[in-house]
Order: sequence, then C-alpha cells, then structure tokens
Amino acid sequence: MRLNREILRLTVPAIVSNITVPLLGLSDTAIAGHLHSDSFIAAIAVGSMMLNVTFWLFGFLRMGTTGLTAQAFGAGDVKRLSETFSRAIVLGCAIGLLLLVCAVPLREGLLAAISPEGEARSLASAYYSVCILSAPAILATTAIQGWLFGMQTTFLPMVISVSVNIINIAASVSLVFLFRFGFIGVAFGTLTANWLGLGIALLIARRKSPGKMWCGWRGVFADGGLRRFFSVNTDIFFRSGCIMAVSLSTTAIGARLGELTLAVNAVMMQFFHFFSFFMDGFAFTAEALTGRFAGARDYRMLRLSRRALLLWSAGMAVFFFAVYTLFATDMAALLTDSERVVAGVEHYRIWLMLIPPLTVAAFIYDGFYIGLTATRRMLVATMAAAAVFFSVCFLGPQGLSFPDNNRLWTAFLAYLLTRGALLAVQSRRVFSPAVVERIPSRKPD
Repeated sequence: MRLNREILRLTVPAIVSNITVPLLGLSDTAIAGHLHSDSFIAAIAVGSMMLNVTFWLFGFLRMGTTGLTAQAFGAGDVKRLSETFSRAIVLGCAIGLLLLVCAVPLREGLLAAISPEGEARSLASAYYSVCILSAPAILATTAIQGWLFGMQTTFLPMVISVSVNIINIAASVSLVFLFRFGFIGVAFGTLTANWLGLGIALLIARRKSPGKMWCGWRGVFADGGLRRFFSVNTDIFFRSGCIMAVSLSTTAIGARLGELTLAVNAVMMQFFHFFSFFMDGFAFTAEALTGRFAGARDYRMLRLSRRALLLWSAGMAVFFFAVYTLFATDMAALLTDSERVVAGVEHYRIWLMLIPPLTVAAFIYDGFYIGLTATRRMLVATMAAAAVFFSVCFLGPQGLSFPDNNRLWTAFLAYLLTRGALLAVQSRRVFSPAVVERIPSRKPD
C-alpha cells in the first residue's frame, strides 16, 4: 500500500507535466489565431514542428540524467549527485550553443524538408530564428528536470513546465497586443519564457540539492564518471534516432496514401499520444524508483516496485482498451468536425483498440531500463524493432511494395510490440544481482 502511494505520488504530477508539454505550441497557436491571418497559424505550426525536430533527439539529457541521478540518490552519494548535475548542465549548454552556431543551415534544411509556401515560409523562418536562441536554456532545463526526477520528485518538474507555459502566455500576449510587436512577439514571448524557465529550474534545483550543485570542472571531466555519462547518453541518443526514423516514416508514408488518410492517421495518432502521456508518467516513476533501489542495493524493493509498476501498467492498458473500444468514434468527433475523417477513424478503430495492450510494455520497460542505465540493451532492442517496422512496411510476398494504411498500422504496432517484448524477455537478466552490482554504489568514507 505504501509503495502504491509512492508510485502515485511520482506518477500523477508526471502525467500532468506530460499533458502541459504540448500547451507551449498550443498557446502560441491560439495567440497567432487572433492576428487575423491564416498565414500566422500555418507559420506557428511549421515553426513548432521545426523546433520539435531540432530538440527531440536531445531527450537523452532528461532520460540519462534521471537514471544516473536516481542511482546516486539511492546510494546516498552526494558527490556523484553533484557531478551528474554538473555534467548534464554542461552538456546541455554545449549542445545548445552548437545549435546556435548551426542555426541557419538547420533552419534552411528544415524549411526545405517541410516545404511551406509563400508568407507562411518567411514567418516560420522568423519564428524559428528567434526561438532557437533559447536552445541552451531549453536543453539545460531538460537536464535539470531529469535530475529532479532522479531525486524522486516529479512535482517540481511539473512546476517548471507549468511556470514556463504561464510565462509564455503572459509574455506573448503582452508583446503581441500590448506592445504591438505583431506576430514576432509570439516568438519573443516563447524565448522569454524558456530563459526565465531555466532560472526557475536552477532555483528549484538549488533548494532540492543536498549539497553543492556545481562540482567544479575537475569533477565534470573526472574520467570514470564522464565515460559512463557519455556511454549512457550516446546509447539513448541513437535510440532516439531510431524512434524518430519510425515516427517520421509513419507520417511520410501516410501522406503518400492521400490527404484523407493523412488526416485520419493524424487523428488516430492523437489516441496513441494520449495513452503515451499516461504511460510515460508510469515510465518516469519506473526510472526514479528502479534507479534508486538499484543504487541502494535494495533488491527486495527493486523486485516489489517492478511488480507493482507492471500491475499498474496492465491496469492502464485494460482501462484504455475499454475506453477506445467503447468511445473511439465519439472521441474522434471531438477532435475533428469532418465526417469523412470520423468515418475513417471508425473504419480503422481496431488499431486504436490494440494500441494499449500492444504498446504498454514498450513504455514501462523503457522506464526500468533507463533506471538501471541498461541503455545498450535498449538501443539494440529499438534497432531490432525499427527493422521489423520497415520489413513489415515494405517486404511482402511479392518483394518490395508500398504499404496500404492497414499494413502501415500493422508495422507501427509491430514495432512497438517488438520493442516491449525484447526488453521484457531480457528483464530477468537485467534485474539480476549480477548486473545490478555493476552499478556504482557509494564508496566507504
């Protein structure tokens, strides 16, 4: 009972935080929507997509930091907590500065790939050019949120996310309508929110830190810890690349199947994202608790937390299966007024029903493996799953062929099922004392 309360304490704020993430782009869209031009809305959509693609690959700053921090927290190693925090901040800022140096070729390459036309293109270019100036702040904040997760709090990262959204709305509205900046005021509002968000994150981390946050440059570059830090984050980086390849391919293939199919798939993917908001909350909890108990060498709690989280995940899968089975059409009607799109979602509803039971393992086992920093196994499993996706998509009885939409969804769910299954099969080995003992523990004083 106590463990379940701890799981809910960590999971509920994480779910709320996940739900607030899309609000940053949504608030910009809402403000642009009151500027009396469709080009402004299109520009925000394109610019937000460009920024998401730019930053998504660097999610390892959150995940890798969470696992390493949770292990140090469990071991009671204050020095290692400081070193992990410092390395994550330095790496986040360094990548952010590199993105600033490469901002122009990045912007032009993304515009060429997305190919917006006319005024929307020039406005999206301006929006991206301003927002990318917050790259160091965004990535450093991401690292701090990962560190806070590892420190066994999801409430404080939620506070950071909500604060950034509130500041963004207030700053953007003020700049656009009060100070008459026009459309570009939306971008400067977002820029302001991200940098102030970093300041808030640093203040929160300082209050949460059990010792000094900065370990000094010697501690940052200490060989053993630095090598492990980069190994973990490099594995997650390439894993993220595989996931992005599958996600972008799914969208690109859907686009080639026609405008109606693209619209139907866009609505259907919202069902997947909605489920992922909840499951990622449990995955974040798995990262925090697994890393903590592994670092403390508490095998009993490691085993109990794993079992409890698997039961919670199974319950969520059953709940969402029931909801999607009974209410998929009604939910689709809330997302779009197009009767043709709603009818299309109804036609493919079997895939919506299968999302929760077939994908749940991929989410929760990701959390376990990140907490145990078993990132190389995660990478291999994701690469194998991506190979399954492309094989199902393009390899048929008659050889290479382009998929229809049923085959595309078969491939997408087979990819997620394979990912979860491969991680589940290896989990007994990964949770074994022989593997856990390799995780650094606090050395005697």
